[in-house]
Amino acid sequence: MKFIFVSGGVISGLGKGITASSIGFLLKKRGIKVVGVKVDPYLNIDAGTMNPYEHGEVFVLDDGGETDLDLGNYERFMDLNLTRDNNITTGKIYRSVIEKERRGQYLGKTVQIIPHITDEIKARIVDVARESDADVAIVELGGTVGDIESMPFLEAVRQLGRDIGRGENALFIHCTLVPVMGLVGEEKTKPTQHSVKDLMNAGIRPDMIVCRCSEDLSEKAKRKISMFCDVDESAVISCPDARTIYEVPMILEKQGVADYIIKRMNLGLISKEPDMTDWEHFVESIVSPDYEVEIAIVGKYTALADSYLSHLESFTHAGARTDCKVRIRFIDSDLFLSKTPSELLEGCDGLLIPGGFGVRGVEGKIQAARYARETGLPFLGVCLGFQVATIEMARDVLGLSDADSTEFSPDTGNPVIVLMPEQQSISDMGGTMRLGIRHTVIAPGSKASELYGGEGCDERHRHRYEVNIDYIDRLEAVGWHFTGRSEDGSRMEIAELYGHPYYVAVQFHPEFKSRPLSPSPLHLGLVRAAIDRKYVRGTGRGDLSEKRR
Repeated sequence: MKFIFVSGGVISGLGKGITASSIGFLLKKRGIKVVGVKVDPYLNIDAGTMNPYEHGEVFVLDDGGETDLDLGNYERFMDLNLTRDNNITTGKIYRSVIEKERRGQYLGKTVQIIPHITDEIKARIVDVARESDADVAIVELGGTVGDIESMPFLEAVRQLGRDIGRGENALFIHCTLVPVMGLVGEEKTKPTQHSVKDLMNAGIRPDMIVCRCSEDLSEKAKRKISMFCDVDESAVISCPDARTIYEVPMILEKQGVADYIIKRMNLGLISKEPDMTDWEHFVESIVSPDYEVEIAIVGKYTALADSYLSHLESFTHAGARTDCKVRIRFIDSDLFLSKTPSELLEGCDGLLIPGGFGVRGVEGKIQAARYARETGLPFLGVCLGFQVATIEMARDVLGLSDADSTEFSPDTGNPVIVLMPEQQSISDMGGTMRLGIRHTVIAPGSKASELYGGEGCDERHRHRYEVNIDYIDRLEAVGWHFTGRSEDGSRMEIAELYGHPYYVAVQFHPEFKSRPLSPSPLHLGLVRAAIDRKYVRGTGRGDLSEKRR
C-alpha cells in the first residue's frame, strides 16, 4: 500500500487539488490504479450544510455523499466515481472517537488527540485505500501548514509515513507560492523556505515541492529551493499560471513528475509511454476555439464562481467538444426585480438557472425563465431551476397566478412544488435530502432521449421538494411535457417545452457527472443550441464554419 500526501503552504487556493488530480491522471495514464482522498480540517461532518459562499459548491457523489468540491476535480481528472468515505473531515473523526468513548471501547483510557484522534485519521485513510484496491492513494491535506486545525492531520500522516515506511511507500509533496516582486521581476523563494520549515517542524520532510508562480521558475530559483529545502533539484517543480486547469497535467508531464514518482516509489517498470493525444486535443480545443457564445448563469451565489464550479467545468467540457469558447455572464437573480430581463440578458446566447435553496432570488429566476420561454433563448434549468420553470409555466401559461412552492409560500393555494412525503418528519438538515444517483426513465422521441441517446439515464440528485403530481395533467395540457420520470413514475425528473429551440429542465444535477472527454449531455445540448442561435439563425454575429462537430 503506497501513499502520496499533498500539503500546501504560504496561502490557500494554490491548487493542491488540481496538483493531486493531475498527478493521479498521469499515474493512471501509465496503468497505475489510483484513488483520491481529501482531508478537510473543518468541524462540519460534511459540506452539505455549508453556504456556497463559505466553501464553494457542494459536490454530490453517487452514494449521496455531500463533499468538498475538490472531489469533483478528482473525478473529472482521474475519471473515478468516489464515495463519501473519500472525504475525511474533523467532524467525522471527532464524532467517531466520541461515539467509541461513549460505548466504552477505549477501556477507561483518557481520550486524547494523540493517539486516539490520530489513530482514527490513519485508520480512515488506510481503509479507503484498501477498499479501493488502488496501487497508490493520493491524499490531499486541506488547509495550510501552520493552521491549528490541520495539526492533528499532519501528525497522523507523519505517523502513517513512519508506520508504512518512508522509503518507497510514502511520498510527501508540498505546494507553495513563489511570488515575483518589483519591476525587475525577482523571484522570492523565502515564502517557500519558511513554509517548508513549518512542515519540517511538524516532522515531515517533503520529497517534492510544487511551486506556483506566474511564469516558469528559473533554474537559479530551483537550485536555491533545492538547497534550502533539502529536496532533489529535479523534484522542485515549476507550475506557472496555465491557460486552463486541464493543461496542468501536461505541464507536470514535461518536467518528469510521474517518472520521478514511479522511480522514487518503486512502482515498477511501465512498458508504454502515456498516450496523451485525446487530452492534448481537448486542451487545444479549450484554448483555441473556433466559436464563442455567452451563457448567463442566473442565481443567488453569483459573487463566488466556485459556487457553480461543476457547471463551469461542464461548459468547458461541452465547449471543447464543439470547438466553442463558452463565456459565462453571472447575474444575481435579485437584479431582475429592478431591471428588465431584456436589459440583463441582452447579447446572451443561452441561459442556465442552477440549483439553490431559500426564497431569496426566486422571483427573479421566474422572470428569467419566462423571458427564455417567450423569446426562444436556449434554456437549461437544474434542480431549483426545474422547479422555477414549472412554477412559471403554472403561473403564466396555465393561469394559476398564485402557483408557488411550499418552500417559499407554505400557504399558497396552488402548490405546484411540494415537500416530498418522506421529508416531512425530518428535523436534521445535514445528509437528509434525496441524495445520490437515481435512474430516470426517458420518453422515446423526446429531446432528452436524443441528448442521452436512449430511454434512460442515471444522474445524481440533491433536493427535498418535487413537482406536485396533482398538477401533472394540467401542466402537460398547456405544453410542459414531463419526459423523464422516476422508475415508479411518481417523480418528475425532466420537463421540456416542445416547439422551443432548447427549453429543458431537470430535477437532478447533470453537472456532477460531466467529464472532460464525456460532457454532460444537457450542457452540451445547451451549448449547441447557443451556437445555433448565434451563428445559424440570423443574429448577424457570425457564420458557422464547416469545422463544427
